Amino acid sequence: MHRQIAGTLTGPKTKYLVVVFWLLAVVALGGYAGKLTEVQNNEASSWLPASAESTRGFDKMSPFQNPNAIPTTLVYTSTETTGDDLAAVAASDIAALSGLDGVEGDVAPPQLSKDGEVAQLTVTFDLGSSGWNKMPGIVDDVREIADHDGVRLHVTGQGGSAADAAEAFGGIDTTLLLAALVVVVVILLFVYRSPVLWVFPIVSVVVGLGVTMGLVYFLAKDAGLTVNGQSQAILSILAIGAGTDYALLLVSRYREELRNFEDRHEAMAHALHRAAPAILASAVTVILAMLCLTFAEMNSTAGMGPVVAVGIGVTYLAMVTLLPALLVICGRWVFWPKRPTYGSAEPTETGLWAKVGSMVSVRPRAVWITTTVVLLIACLGLLRLDANGLASDETYTKEFDSITGLQVLVDHDMADQSNQLLVVADAAAQAQVQQALDGVEGLVSTATPAGEVKSFPLGPAQDGVVAIAAVVDADVTSPEAYDIVGASRSAVHGVDGAEALVTGTSAMMLDTLEASQRDDLVIIPIILVVVLLVLMVLLRAVFAPLILLGTVILSFGAALGISVLLFEYVFDFAGTDPSFPLFAFVFLVALGIDYNIFLMTRVREEAQTRGTRAGSLVALTSTGGVITSAGVVLAATFLVLGSLPMVFLAELGVTVALGVMLDTMIVRSILVTAINLDAGDRIWWPGRLSKV
Repeated sequence: MHRQIAGTLTGPKTKYLVVVFWLLAVVALGGYAGKLTEVQNNEASSWLPASAESTRGFDKMSPFQNPNAIPTTLVYTSTETTGDDLAAVAASDIAALSGLDGVEGDVAPPQLSKDGEVAQLTVTFDLGSSGWNKMPGIVDDVREIADHDGVRLHVTGQGGSAADAAEAFGGIDTTLLLAALVVVVVILLFVYRSPVLWVFPIVSVVVGLGVTMGLVYFLAKDAGLTVNGQSQAILSILAIGAGTDYALLLVSRYREELRNFEDRHEAMAHALHRAAPAILASAVTVILAMLCLTFAEMNSTAGMGPVVAVGIGVTYLAMVTLLPALLVICGRWVFWPKRPTYGSAEPTETGLWAKVGSMVSVRPRAVWITTTVVLLIACLGLLRLDANGLASDETYTKEFDSITGLQVLVDHDMADQSNQLLVVADAAAQAQVQQALDGVEGLVSTATPAGEVKSFPLGPAQDGVVAIAAVVDADVTSPEAYDIVGASRSAVHGVDGAEALVTGTSAMMLDTLEASQRDDLVIIPIILVVVLLVLMVLLRAVFAPLILLGTVILSFGAALGISVLLFEYVFDFAGTDPSFPLFAFVFLVALGIDYNIFLMTRVREEAQTRGTRAGSLVALTSTGGVITSAGVVLAATFLVLGSLPMVFLAELGVTVALGVMLDTMIVRSILVTAINLDAGDRIWWPGRLSKV
């Protein structure tokens, strides 16, 4: 059945129909790929589940505060102009700032630091539901207005952070994509040693990615799928890396079959018949693992699952249809200068991996025990893992203006007036709630028409509900801010007879941390069960899947342990994002199991004629080069994430790259092969291997 389908896809006539189909698909959807950034939603509130207290409070804030409001803090500082003169400079900009498009409400007079060296203005913008994407242009307009000789301006608060985030992700659809493709091209040139062959995998990957991004655009625009800069970056990297991996496996098998069959169409039919099940199992494993993310409370995490799943699904289809069609259309010359001729010897039989297999086969039990102990030692680095989140000044790998502005405020003992803690409560308990908030340490006084107060209502009560605000005297994502939110919640929840909900940016960040920690505990076990079931169906066994899953978990622990030490002692990162452990686990387990799938499907194929021990060595020698090359490609593409100035993506790239190389170089080639050699046919328990 599989051979008939494979033969049909690569037939003398149907190969052209396949190419036409993909051309039509990329013409229809590829044009929308560049518009994907237009439908991104990078607002913190959109990442949270509806059940979070900050989300419920945010929903009730609409009568009092525009949900599209973006408070933006302007920090004026100078060594030449101080005191009342600096305040006067800031005040002189108020009229022009108030005339900008989207300014909401009146711009309050500037606040001056006690030492007179810093003045602060807060301007709130309403730019509609996509306002966050428009902030870079608004910030440019603000800088034009506030351009004064001898005065330095920093734009911070939510608006400044939004503008800097847009700059950080500005290279997703250009720089990141081009960098990843260049890296892959260089590796393919080295692997194939052909000036032509690399073109076909790259064309197939780009076509698949273009179609994917077009589909995701419509899912985000019309189906409510949450897409942010983070998920788009990972989609691009994973589609390129996984697609190239599939291409390497297929082309390697095609080259083998060209030595066995004179007709290239027949050779490709056999190559697809042999390689496609392993590629399909790999793709299904990744897709199911990604779809497990839909169980996450975090909307951003849940949204990433379908985004990446669509990407892997489309990429798989492109690599097993478009790539084979292109290869058979062009013929054997694409392998020039080393074309595989009919009847020639297979070079992998005497290569590096044949020697590795020979060394492992001498004492396989000692090899796998020693390897396991070494990986367990590497896992000890997990004791240094700090996944409690990053403060604003720890989020990026380079200095942004919004971070500098916050630091200026801290250095001059000022609070960012845009970082407000918001409480919605029963109007009848307004006085008690305000009294409770006034007793919370870390909420500071601010200037209002009524004078300096700590907490203040945002207008009159609406439908029996009042909204109360107070300024948080801490960085918006710092542990200190989270402590202030927690203390505020304890205080207002203790008011008798009043329902009070605490929201605001710091509250949202705290709820994000807690939801991410919950997702780690729930989703990781689900993914493990799904991957185990896929392996059991594929290998028709229980023992082998359990062993394979155990080796991948061990590899994940070792990679994460080593990475944590690198983050702390080499890169000097302060910690990790709360979602980092889950994402690292998902990608390393889903991708790490790929290489074991590629190996074990070949082991089972060879074992049916040679036995498991001999089949394991043949599988290692025949797949060693291609799997190692695939690992190098995937590791290199994930390292490209480091080109974006975000600590989270840099950490994810390093960890996945390290884990993939551990999987390909040690776990798959040494650990799994040694276990196969030691266990023999028992690896297929409770089934039995039917030899032919």
